[in-house]
Amino acid sequence: MHQFPRGISQRAAQAARLFTTGPRPAAFAAALLLAGCAAQTAPPLPRLAIDPGRVAVVGVSSGAYMATQVHFAYSDRFAGAALVAGGPYGCAEGKLELALGPCMKAEPAAPDVARLAEAVRERAQAGALAPLAGLAGDRVLVLHGQHDRTVAAAVSRAALDVYQPLGTDVEALQLRFEGDGDFGHVMPTLRAGVDCRAGGAPHLGACGLDAAGQVLGWLFEAGGTATEASGELRRFDQSAHAPDGADPLLADEGFLYVPETCAAGASCGAVVVFHGCEQDIGRLGDRFAREAGFNRWADVHGLVVLYPQARSSYLPLNPKACWDWWGYTGPDYDTRRGAQLRWLASAMAALGAPLE
Repeated sequence: MHQFPRGISQRAAQAARLFTTGPRPAAFAAALLLAGCAAQTAPPLPRLAIDPGRVAVVGVSSGAYMATQVHFAYSDRFAGAALVAGGPYGCAEGKLELALGPCMKAEPAAPDVARLAEAVRERAQAGALAPLAGLAGDRVLVLHGQHDRTVAAAVSRAALDVYQPLGTDVEALQLRFEGDGDFGHVMPTLRAGVDCRAGGAPHLGACGLDAAGQVLGWLFEAGGTATEASGELRRFDQSAHAPDGADPLLADEGFLYVPETCAAGASCGAVVVFHGCEQDIGRLGDRFAREAGFNRWADVHGLVVLYPQARSSYLPLNPKACWDWWGYTGPDYDTRRGAQLRWLASAMAALGAPLE
């Protein structure tokens, strides 16, 4: 058996606590329950009539880091991104010490926005990310709560600020920062979840704030009134989209919400929503997909919602099923060559919204 140096193991254990803390027994119980139900493979993703001009990405916490990676990698296919309680693209640089310090607490200093933006330019020129021209006309929204004690406000602000110097190279890039929300490190909802300011598992906050409506209204430039979701939340087989030669470290199943009109053949947009740490199928089942608030608004805006699901692991160490924003899937994790981004490209192609 390979033995890892003690220093690396200690830092990896810290990485496992990224963004959230909480008890472990429920996670093991949920994993065992799902294992017993996994004998029957979930159906594949359906091919739907997706409008390529109405595709966006959203993420919460580690999912926000993942969302900005997806946006820069495929900005020529995504029309915008919304980041809730996350940080800037490329912040960790594959290093745990950066992920745990500047990229969460802004300590000993906040992320170097100018340097990160220059890295985006270089990677775009090299083809590891989309050409910067893909950002033209895109809309980017960053939400951060005043009571967030997990991710510093300066880190979330940096998530938007990385886009600022890149906006000089393209036309009509629209950026918005909302940092005065009365919530902690949660996905704010109207009624679902825990205390809005204190947070904690399941990291959905009953805030009287419909953040999902705010996010989708900004990304898709539309209003309306949402009541109850009337479409279908489906499971699908995620394992079918694993890239050759790489394990994206995802759960076997993910979720797809399909409004009735989209299921009937109407042309619809699509939004990919990445959960945060400890919000995965292994802990919550479909609770995040049902309660985060996006499905009601998907009906209003005519959108299908893809909810990819990360997976807990101990080698590499990621027991809280965070998305890879520090390199546990390999050195190319935040480029088009990354295992999780390649998985997404395959899933989106199957859905009818190819990224490549």
